[in-house]
Amino acid sequence: MSGLTIAIGDIHGYDVALRAVLDQIGPSGSDTVITLGDYVDRGPNSREVLEILIELQGQVHLVPILGNHDEMMLSIWQGDHHLFDDWLHYGGAATLESYGLTTLDGVPEHHIRFLQECRTYLETPTHIFLHANYIENRPLSEQDVFTLRWESLRQRLPGPHRSGKKAIVGHTAQRNFEILDLGYLVCIDTCCYGGGWLTALDVESGQVWQADAQGRTRKWVLDSFNTSPG
Repeated sequence: MSGLTIAIGDIHGYDVALRAVLDQIGPSGSDTVITLGDYVDRGPNSREVLEILIELQGQVHLVPILGNHDEMMLSIWQGDHHLFDDWLHYGGAATLESYGLTTLDGVPEHHIRFLQECRTYLETPTHIFLHANYIENRPLSEQDVFTLRWESLRQRLPGPHRSGKKAIVGHTAQRNFEILDLGYLVCIDTCCYGGGWLTALDVESGQVWQADAQGRTRKWVLDSFNTSPG
């Protein structure tokens, strides 16, 4: 990949935080931006988040990964109505409110299409990117969707992946609002919806850009990238 390779953690409807992070980064057409999923639910403006991401597709090489909240929304839209009450409870009510709707019938077609075209994971020569978790001894192509999209790191903390590549994940909200950096695995869901930060990470340099729900920002370099040998 040419340019920067930047991962962005769980957005959860926080459009102000997303815009603030992108304004800090100023990504160019040569940059790759990997969004790790959970674009909708909980926050105040899921509709605007999807609009921002769709617009971003025309500006950078955007690789959107589907999160479990996005999957629930898609499943209900496709007819799995038995999920509707659970979805409302876990943040779907805020998503409907952002559209001014009581059902998903009026969600714009291009928003649904964006979610349908999201990937389950991305693998590069040096990194693996996915929403939730992985099984260490299986190639990503042989992993089950539940693990990749739903299993929390609090349920099971994996070891290094068999590929030797660093894993960049979201999903497991870090309630101390700090990045979980295990060296072989970095979780950048820093709980924006719970009063923390939306986090973006340059996976080569360790540069971190963050914004909170009000758009306040900070940037710094992840410690594990900021050490010199000897």
